Amino acid sequence: MLLYENLAHEFTTLIGEGRLRPGDRLPSVRRLAQQRKLSISTVIQALRTLESHGVVEARPQSGYYVRGRSARILEAPAITTAPAPVDVGVNSRLLGVLRANEMPGMVPFGSALPASELLLAPRLSRLYASIARKHPELLTNGSCSELSDAPFVKAIVRRSLEWGYPIAAEELVATNSCTEAIMLCLRAVTQPGDTVAVESPTYFVMLQLLESLGLRALEIPTHPLTGVSLAALELATRDGQVAACLFIPNGANPLGAIIPDETKQAIAELLALRKVALIEDDIYGDVCFASERPRPIHAFDKSGNTMLCSSFSKTVSPALRIGFVAGGRRSAQIALQKTLMSGKTSSLTQQVIAELLETRGFDVHLRTLRRRFSDQVARSRDAIARYFPAETRVTDPQGGFVLWLELPPAIDATALHRKAVAAGIAFVPGEMFSASGQYRNFIRLACGHPWSEQIDGALKRLGGLTHSSC
Repeated sequence: MLLYENLAHEFTTLIGEGRLRPGDRLPSVRRLAQQRKLSISTVIQALRTLESHGVVEARPQSGYYVRGRSARILEAPAITTAPAPVDVGVNSRLLGVLRANEMPGMVPFGSALPASELLLAPRLSRLYASIARKHPELLTNGSCSELSDAPFVKAIVRRSLEWGYPIAAEELVATNSCTEAIMLCLRAVTQPGDTVAVESPTYFVMLQLLESLGLRALEIPTHPLTGVSLAALELATRDGQVAACLFIPNGANPLGAIIPDETKQAIAELLALRKVALIEDDIYGDVCFASERPRPIHAFDKSGNTMLCSSFSKTVSPALRIGFVAGGRRSAQIALQKTLMSGKTSSLTQQVIAELLETRGFDVHLRTLRRRFSDQVARSRDAIARYFPAETRVTDPQGGFVLWLELPPAIDATALHRKAVAAGIAFVPGEMFSASGQYRNFIRLACGHPWSEQIDGALKRLGGLTHSSC
């Protein structure tokens, strides 16, 4: 055997004998080269050979890991007819699911929030105390005309430089969350009875917002890897009946898809040409797994038609309740809606975020967070392959920390949810991600908590419940 073949064979044997188990991390390339007195290129060739054989997998910025039995990848939806708008009615059904998921002791697969230990609470405590001492006026000042403080705006603009098309300071409005940012945009560009195009499946909060504003949803078929179908979107917007689009192009919830750059540009051009407003939720942009942060559609839109919404709930803390919207040519309308709805977002919190974003440690935190999410998602996929019925299909997310599962057709995910809650396990049934009641046999699992025996055991129990429901 050649040297790389010999090393690859050795690891294949260790894995076959169970001495290396699914999810175990292999030594680093440099360490293997030093241990075996091999060149870096020889070790890399051996690892790539193992990867091509499906024995190990490379995880971005993390290394090589032993693969388990491969989970079946969720397939793209077939597009046979043009979608039709429907009324939205998810709030009453969703409330019961969320209440059950938040009962004490639930294994946290239901809420798409990172575990507290992955976030920055200790640093935030110090920042709040320090800034409050230095700037006590932030605790008392308020304004109806200046909604966004200069340090916060400057920090967001600087962060946006890496997106290829920086946000203009004058289009930024600080908000109380990404959800509020989206609500402001919807109020600025729609009237009750209007139709809004959304991905299918889409995050259930999007549907809740549409329902609360009396808007109709037009579900656009969405690929689990490449996002919303451009062909279906082109067809849906031909007749001028769509007032706005509401998409999550980077690390979409629940699919984890990232729309390719060329498609993002085509979407921006198509919607600008047809005068259809675009509301873009980029909350997962900073936790996508690629080495470079994916650009938002906003970066490809030179017309000011795109409204970019985000927050820091997935990277800093959901308790801060702070986000922003870059409103393009509609920034004045959005600012008016913000003034009417809730007034200025806390100046103290704006200053805390501004100082946090300017530190070098924040980028280190983001890199660590991406690695952790990637690892947690990969381990969960491996466990699903071991414990769930063989017919189960699951997404391979490119960002975020949720998995979307297609269970065998005989399974009713809502009935399965009742059984799971009784067993202390939370998730969200698939029909909550569709205004038209699709995805009856789908579920979303959140992977925001570090891998543990408890997580593995819960997936094993949930897999058992799924088997018994077939």
